[in-house]
Order: sequence, then structure tokens, then C-alpha cells
Amino acid sequence: MLQERELPCGPGLPCEKRYFPDSLDSSDADDEGALACEDLEINPFDGLPYSSRYYKLLKEREGLAVWKDKYPFMESLIQSQVVIVAGDAKCGKSSQVPQWCAEYCLSAHYQHGGVVCTQAHKQTAVQLALRVADEMDVIIGHEVGYAIPFENCCTNETILRYCTDEVLQREMMSIPFLGCYGVIILDDVHERSISTDVLLGLLKDVLLARPELKLVIITSPPLVSKLSSYYGNVPLLEVRNPHPVEVVHLRGAPEDPLMAVLQLVFEIHHTGEKGDIVVFLACEQEIEKVYEIVCQEGSNLNPGLGELIVVPLYPKEKCLVFKPNEDPDKRSQVYQRKVVLTTSAGESLVQSSSVRFVIDLGLERRKVYRPRIRASSLVLQPISQNQADIRKQILGTTSSGKLFRLYSEEFLCRDMKPLKAAELQEANLTSLVLFLKRIDIAGLGHCDFLSRPAPESLMQALEDLDYLAALDNDGNLSEFGIIMSEFPLDPKLSKAILASCEFDCVDELLTIAAMVTAPDCFLPVPRTGAQEAAWQRRTKLLHPEGDHLTLINVYKAYQEASESCVEKWCSDHFLSHTALRMAESIRDELLDIMRRIELPYSEPAFGSEENTRNIKKALVAGYFMQIARDVDGSGNYLMLTHKQVAQLHPISCYYTMKHFPEWVVFHSFNISENNYIQIISEISPELFMELAPQYFFSNLPPSESKDILQQVINHLAPISTAKKEPKNKEKLCEECPEASAEARCVIQ
Repeated sequence: MLQERELPCGPGLPCEKRYFPDSLDSSDADDEGALACEDLEINPFDGLPYSSRYYKLLKEREGLAVWKDKYPFMESLIQSQVVIVAGDAKCGKSSQVPQWCAEYCLSAHYQHGGVVCTQAHKQTAVQLALRVADEMDVIIGHEVGYAIPFENCCTNETILRYCTDEVLQREMMSIPFLGCYGVIILDDVHERSISTDVLLGLLKDVLLARPELKLVIITSPPLVSKLSSYYGNVPLLEVRNPHPVEVVHLRGAPEDPLMAVLQLVFEIHHTGEKGDIVVFLACEQEIEKVYEIVCQEGSNLNPGLGELIVVPLYPKEKCLVFKPNEDPDKRSQVYQRKVVLTTSAGESLVQSSSVRFVIDLGLERRKVYRPRIRASSLVLQPISQNQADIRKQILGTTSSGKLFRLYSEEFLCRDMKPLKAAELQEANLTSLVLFLKRIDIAGLGHCDFLSRPAPESLMQALEDLDYLAALDNDGNLSEFGIIMSEFPLDPKLSKAILASCEFDCVDELLTIAAMVTAPDCFLPVPRTGAQEAAWQRRTKLLHPEGDHLTLINVYKAYQEASESCVEKWCSDHFLSHTALRMAESIRDELLDIMRRIELPYSEPAFGSEENTRNIKKALVAGYFMQIARDVDGSGNYLMLTHKQVAQLHPISCYYTMKHFPEWVVFHSFNISENNYIQIISEISPELFMELAPQYFFSNLPPSESKDILQQVINHLAPISTAKKEPKNKEKLCEECPEASAEARCVIQ
């Protein structure tokens, strides 16, 4: 007879239920009961008997393609310091290899530390931790945990830790040699994120300093040759997961790709074949368009074919992973076919064996940073051949599947590159250079990266850090720069927070920082009768002084909403409850950082005229490189640093109020079809000249805006001189014998 018992758990962690024989609870157990206890297999990771679910999951694990390579992998791990595992998608390598490494550390009694496994996406880090904790029959947050930006579900006893590559990179600031880990696993290396490439380079030196450390690299096959030459002759395990997949290519590119996608979705549904559909689109705007049309047309479909459920899979949303329906009985009563709409970033988020159809557009919209103008361009380009293979391998978890490629085989071979470009070569490197300066790496041009960043991007990053006062005269981090590096934020935002300490608006700047770091909280308002009512409710949250203060209004209203009906409040205002909850977590962590490094914290004073002015001062102190001027009074904003023209984003409070301020500071700008500047606030040119470094202004390209600012300087100069002029020359000479009537210097 088995008895359910609830095990004790730590604060904030879920309690776990296990089943034990009654004999374990009896003080006068007989010999037969004691023998039954001896027959129970004990989990070596927590010292408790395995549950029946463990054995059920063990059978499923043994069916994975990677399982047969367990012992060759363990031999390679014992004999070599670096091991490369290359395999197809969905073969089980991301869940099983870390467990094998945990067994290796257990055999060494954790004398060199535990296991950490990095992921390129925070959603997969969380999902893998949950799955592996279940398979290992331990409690999530204890023996197995996860750490993602602004959320940590680990303890000091955690054996296996999943985290994003960014989290492990930042950990190296305080623990450069990562002495708490015996095995480091870099997963999803083929994603070529900045943090993964940085870790690949830095760990080469760490491995030399720590001969006992093991490094496991998990990637897709096309990157193996480059990694092998990068790390030398290291063991390689290749895992294949062959499954029959029917591939259908279009002979030529469709004139209207989205209409072709919609036509395919409805044709598949009309065939009556069972199975879910995954659609890979180029960007999130296309997801929204297809979502709206499928929802509208879905109500007109034949109900006998089943219900068509559209699932927009935005990778920016936390822990949103497409999994099988958890209630198979309900699904059998009324057939539900799910249509998952995602982008390239969602390739690792689809974890369902119910997927039978994949539609691949073959294009993606990538953000490419242009250092000369300090702005990113959204570029539509073909995906890589490796990405095309990964999308095919999503169907590898099923017995059969069909892949529709909306491009020709010729396009695949001719226009698609073998691998996607490294993010290191396309992104703004200011945060990276700040990190490298923090860990005392000199000679950035000689860093041993797998792919070298462009020298122009490095120089622009150094220049920006110099403007932000993060560097001293020798090019090393200043005290200001060291404090800035403590915040896991864009350096401009970190500088604004530090400036808020001077202007007594820390509380408000922390709220702004949390809101702009979290996903966008404003949801699109549907084109229905509820639109007008929704806009009226949202208009009450707008602040006439700008979008930054509107974000404070939204956050304060969210905080004041009753906990029991906060989700309804968000729904009524078409706000994302997930994004606001994340902003709350981000703000708490930023406040903890402020307290840890003992920065001054001012009490909230939101609403006063002085506080509004101080908030704008702090924003300009960090974002003086992101200023624009309305050149014609109709909302055409010319960037101060280059000649790009942009418009207000439709969600801006100024757009709603039909008010176009002349000078604005903005949070972000991308060169795209619409060229929107987002999250803006009105400022005065005098405020800009007061807070921007003089040498930044001197380096601005010639423009009408610069001439106007020069006039402001000329106007302010006599006033400043009058304020500083002593009452009499004799008193000046007494205080400073070297002073004379002539101006000897100008302090900048």
C-alpha cells in the first residue's frame, strides 16, 4: 500500500509529493516491510526513492536518438577537456547531455563544482529546466534550476543550472574563472548570439587556467569544422535523427507570400488530415496580419473539419513554448488544429509531437546595426541553409510530416548562406565593450572571437562610452563606468539612472528603465466596436509631457489595480499583463542593485513640475545621442547625429494628441518602411546644451539643427558670463593672484 506524503520545501518553491510504502511510516515495521524498503531504488541526487513517473519518463528518454551515444560521450568527457556534440534538432541532446554531465560531477562528488548549460533564448532555458527536473525526479529550484535575466530559480545546492548565455557572461564579471562549475555546456552555438561567441573566446583562457574544467559544445553539424579548428583536435559526437519528411518546393517565389501562406493553411485544413501546422514568417508584423485574417476566416470554415486555433508565438514573451494539448480527452471530442505563427527566433520553441505540417517562407527580417548613424536597419533577407534544415527537423519528432517551402531548390542553394551571420558582426557592441573593459581585457581588436567584429563597430562603441563618461583618459573604465557595468542594461539607460541620483528622481527612472526593458506592454486594439472604449480608457493613462512619463502612469495604475482583478484591468486597457509583471520583476532587481552598490535613492515625487523637469534631465544625460527635431512642424523629425527622417510612432501620446514638439529625446529608432521613433519626450534645446558633452556637440555633422543649438550657446554665453563675473576685480585678484581681466580658459 502506497501513501502520499508531501516533502518539505524551501520558501517560494513548490512542495513535492512522493509515494512511500506504509512500512516506512510504521515504527514497528516487520522484516518483510524492511526488505521492501531495501528494494527501492534511491535517487542519488536527492537521496529519495524514485517515483513511478521517473521510470515512465526513462522509457521515453531511451527512445531518443541521442540515447545510444551516452557511453561514448561519457568516455570522451572523462578523457578530454572539450567535447563537441553535433546533432539534428529534436534529437534530445539539450535535455540528455546535461543530465549525463550531472552524473559525471556526481561521480567526482562535485569537488570541481556542478553543471551549467547555456541557452540562446530564455524560454528554452526555463522549459528545459522544468523538463529535466521532471526526468531526474527532483524538485525544480533545488537540484535543477534556471536563471534568466531578472529571474533566478536556483539555490546554493543546485546541481544542474540552465541559464541564458547572457547570464553566464555577466557572472564572469564577479567570478572570472567560474570556479563553481565543473562542466560548462554551451548549447545552441549555431545561433551565434553575442554572448555565446564571447563565452567561446573567454573560456579558452579559463580552460588553460583550470585543467579540471570540462567544456561541452552543442551545435548543429554545419558549424563543426569551424569549431574544431577553433579549439583544436577535440572529440566529436554526431547524432542523427532521420525521419521521413515530404518536402514540397515552389517553383518560384510567390507574388504575395502572405496570401500563399494563408491559402496553404486553409488547404491543409480542408484535406482533413490530422496534425498541427507551424508557419515561419519573416517578422512579428506578419504574424499579426496572418493572425487577424485566419481568426476572421476561421469562423466561416466547415465545423465538421474541427476547430482552427491560431497561436501567435512571440519569442519575446516569457516562457511561451508551444507544447502538445495537455487534455487529450477534450481534444478527441472536438478536433482542434493549432496553427502556430512564429519567426526564426521561435525555431527552438516548438516542442510538440503533434506537428505534422511546416510552412517555411524562407525569409527573415534581421536587425543590422549601422555604427556611422547609430541606428539599426531592419533588413529582409533569406534565412540560412542551416535554418532551413532545422525547420525540416521539427517534423523529425513525428512518424511522418510534410514541409512546404515557399521558395525553389535553386533559391536554397544559390541565395541562402550555409550559416546565419554572427550577431557580433551585426549588432551594437557598446554593451559588449563595456563588459570587456570591466573584465580588464585590453587590445579589443586582438580578442580571439570565432568571428571578428567590424573595427568600425568597436570604434563607435568606444566613442559612445567616452561620451557617456564611462572611460578615463587612458581608455580604461572610469569609476562611473564601473558602476554603469553593474546594471544589466544598455549603457545609455544605466547612465540615465546614475544621473537620476543627482537630479532626485531615482524612483521614476527605475520605473522607466523597467518598462522600456520589458516587452512592450501596449497590445494592438482590435478593429471592433470596443476600439473606441479601449482608446478612451487608454487615453486616461497618457501624460502630456511625453511617453516616458506615460509609462510611469501605466505602471502606477497597474500597481494600484486590485490584485484580484489586475488581469481584467489589463485586458480592459489592452495592456499585456505578462509584460507588466516582468517590468515589476525588473524594477525590483534594479532596486536591489542600487542598494547593493549603495547609490542614493530619492523618495517618489511624481507629478510635480520640478520632478518632471528632473526626469527629463536624467533622460537627456543618458540619451543625448538620441535627439531629433521637427523640421517642418508636421511631425517629420530629423536625427541630430545624421540625416535620417522619422515619424512619431502611432502609439505615442503626442501622436494621439496631434501635438508635434519641436525637440524630442527618443528611446529607439529603426530604419524601416515607417522609420518610427519610439518612446519620446519633449525637451528644450537649452536642456540639451546643458547636459550633452561639449565635444559631442562639436563632433556633430553640420546641419540646421546644429546652427540653432549654436545660437542657443551664443545666447547663453553672456548670461553665464554675467552670473560668473565677480563684483570687483580686486576681490578676484585676492582669491586668485593669477587671474586677470582676460578670459584664460573655457571649462567644457
